[in-house]
Formats: sequence, structure tokens, C-alpha cells
Amino acid sequence: MAERMLQFTHVERKMPEKREAKARADDFAEIYAEFSKEAAGAQAARCSQCGVPFCQQGCPLSNNIPDWLKLAAENRLEEAWRVSSATNNMPEICGRICPQDRLCEGICTIQQSGHGTVTIGSIEKYITDTAWEEGWVTPIKPPRERSQSAGIIGAGPGGLAAAEQLRRKGYQVTVYDAYDRGGGLLVYGIPGFKLEKHVVERRIQRLEESGIVFKFNTRVGEQVSLSTLRAEHDTVLIATGVYAAKDLKCPGSGAQGVYPALEYLTASNRKGFGDAVPAYDEGDLNAEGKRVVVIGGGDTAMDCVRTAIRQGAKQVSCVYRRDRTNMPGSQREVQNAEEEGVVFEWLASPEAILDTKAGKVKAVRANRMKLGEPDASGRQSPVKTGESFDIKADMVIKALGFDPEDLPELFGEEALTVNRWGAVRVDYATMETSLPGVYAAGDIVRGASLVVWAIKDGRDAAEAMHKAMKAAARAETVAAE
Repeated sequence: MAERMLQFTHVERKMPEKREAKARADDFAEIYAEFSKEAAGAQAARCSQCGVPFCQQGCPLSNNIPDWLKLAAENRLEEAWRVSSATNNMPEICGRICPQDRLCEGICTIQQSGHGTVTIGSIEKYITDTAWEEGWVTPIKPPRERSQSAGIIGAGPGGLAAAEQLRRKGYQVTVYDAYDRGGGLLVYGIPGFKLEKHVVERRIQRLEESGIVFKFNTRVGEQVSLSTLRAEHDTVLIATGVYAAKDLKCPGSGAQGVYPALEYLTASNRKGFGDAVPAYDEGDLNAEGKRVVVIGGGDTAMDCVRTAIRQGAKQVSCVYRRDRTNMPGSQREVQNAEEEGVVFEWLASPEAILDTKAGKVKAVRANRMKLGEPDASGRQSPVKTGESFDIKADMVIKALGFDPEDLPELFGEEALTVNRWGAVRVDYATMETSLPGVYAAGDIVRGASLVVWAIKDGRDAAEAMHKAMKAAARAETVAAE
């Protein structure tokens, strides 16, 4: 083992420098600076090189984290990038937006010993950003071209990962997406202060240069049917994600000024691209000068509150029915939001949206809650205390999660089976749906989840599609003989 490792006993844990809250609240640029080469190497050298690396077990992609940390500590950055990208199609994106505190860093061995976790995510970001700067990330050149093709429905992380894996094996790949840009929630859901859009755009460009065809503004079920895609391609992957917003079930939820989180975030991100967004320009989806209340406790809620701050909101509050310890969002994001001026109302649940005679929202009435007995999931259930209070509001954003759209209806395929939540059913051994030759991956299978899980599902589905097409080609060759 290199002597430069196991430095955690005398090298303190450090994150890259973070911009001051007042400075970063005025723009949508990422809040963390880049590690210097020296800082990245020093932080990577803190790794204890565990015989059983818990960090790798905590990563959905089983990334070889100790290996590329060691290589980074030795300044062998191109090798570190190749190891990192061997298991992850978007390491620079995961390094930015993965909740490492709940995954790899959360179970780091030296974190458990009290020395502070290795800053895995920031080093991962540094390695891959360096790879882009140095020109190591080049278009895919398959060892041979195959005549078979795959159609991918959805240009989000799951679809993009699958497209890349299949292209590496030489298949002809076409990606269909309803939006006018690739990336899905990476471009329209996640704000720039967590993920600047050029990071996604260069990935899309690289895939295009690799021979993958993108057909944007193409909604399956409208511009093209699923049956047509099945006829045109040897295999098809459904990777649409989930976009139907869960509704707020209380009186007044239809008041003017109450919006779904994704509608709000998409408008903001489109403005960042320079698109025309009338609903933003006219003030509806713009928080400037308003008292904003965001309902929810996940990462989408954190994206909304921090976006409202940057739009110049007068006051921003976040209402969540459990306490801070039990919230589903990243604790790091909560800290960033608090630094930027967001007020959190823990143990509070909306009772009603109060509106004016003209039907415009004026306040959120919330119940004070306490945590009771654990529910079926093991989490303590919130219980009303009988006390309520009002929060003045000019805009209310519902960040309660997402449900799948009705794909059998949208695609005109009644034979496409879904579960009771509307997610597509698959054989998890193959990721194949009830329709032969049609596979599914990501949130449309598992429900709203993390980008890293979508990437894993996309990779798994691509491998199954490859096996199916390879078997079909072999059978065709045998039949011809």
C-alpha cells in the first residue's frame, strides 16, 4: 500500500471552498469551487483503503471508490478517471448531485471512527472535470458496428446511460424525448447552483458525436407510437421518468398562486437557458418580492426554496411534517438553504390554503405535529397536536413527490402492465416489461428516486437488451445456414 494513503489521522477533512451565502444567493452558479490538484490529492490520501470498502457497498453503481481515490492521491488522474467512468456514465454529475451523506460518505469507515468522511463526491467531480479539461473524454468508437438498433424513450440519466452502453457495443441507438433538450430532470428539474447546465450539455454532445441519434420534441403516443418504435427497432427501452406531481390534499389547494414544484423549477431553468417563459416574465412563476411557502421535505423542496431565494423572494419558508432528522432530503442541502435564509417549519403539516375573495393565495394554515409510533416503513408517523398556525404566503409550491403518468393510456398499449402505483412492471432479472422486446428502467420502474439509481437501471437494462439482440442475431445466423 502506498505510504501516501491512510492520512486521515493528521489530515483534516475539507470540502472545496464554498461561496458565502450572500454572494451565491444572487446567481445560479454552483456554490462550491474546484479542488486544487494538491487539495484533491491530500483529501484522497485520507482514504483508509479498507479491505471491505463500505463506501463501494453504499454506492448503487458499486463504484471502485478506494481504487480511484488511491490513484488520485498519487496524481494518476487519467487512470483514476478511467476507473471511475468504467462503472459510472456520469461521474461528474453524480459527484455534484448525489446525496453522498446518505450513500458512500455516510458509511465511510473513517467517518464511523470519528475522523470525518473522505470527501468522495468532490474528488469524483474533480477527477472527471479534469478529464474533460485534458481531453481524455472522447466520442465512443465501437470495436465493430452492428446492424441491430435500440430505441430509447427518454433522454434522462437512465436513458442516456443505456444509450451509451449500447453504443459502446456497436448498436445503432436512437433516443426519443418529449423535451427540446436532452437531460430530463438534469436540465429542467435540478437548478444550476447544484448542476450547471453546460456539464449536462457536453455529455449530450459527446453522445451525439458517438453516433447516437436524438429526436427531441417527440412525445411517444403523439408524434410516434410505441408500436411503431417496436417495429423500427430490435429492442426498446422505456426510461421516461415520473412527472405527475402529487397533489396537495387540503382545502384551497386550487387557489391562484399554488404551483407544482416541477412547473416552477422548469420555468426557472428555462430562463437560465434564455428561453421565452411568459409565465415567469408575467410574474406567475417568479418569486421576486413574494412570500414563498414550499411544502415538502425532499431534495426537490430544497431546490425550490433555494431557487426562490435567488429569484429575490421576500421570505421563504419550508413546511415539513416530520423533524429534521427524519426528512428525506440531503442534510447538506438543508444546511445550504438555512445559510441562504430559508426558514424551516419542522413538524408542521398543511391544513388549508387560505385565499382572498379574488381567489389568490394569502396564507398557509398548518397543524403542529409530533412524532408517534413507527409506521410500516419503520419511520415514526406524524400525529396532530391540535395546535395550528398561519404562514403568510403570496406563492405556494407543492414539492410532495411525483407519480408515474398513465403510460398504457399515453402509449396506447393496454398490454403494458403497471403496478398499483402506475410504475411499469418488469422482470427484474432482465428489466423486460410485459411487452416482448420492450424494457424499462429508472423512476418509471422504481418510482421517484436518485439519479445514480437511474444510471444503474439504465446500465442493467442495456446489458439485458444486448443479450437479447445478440441471441436473436445468433438465431438468425443459424437459421440462414
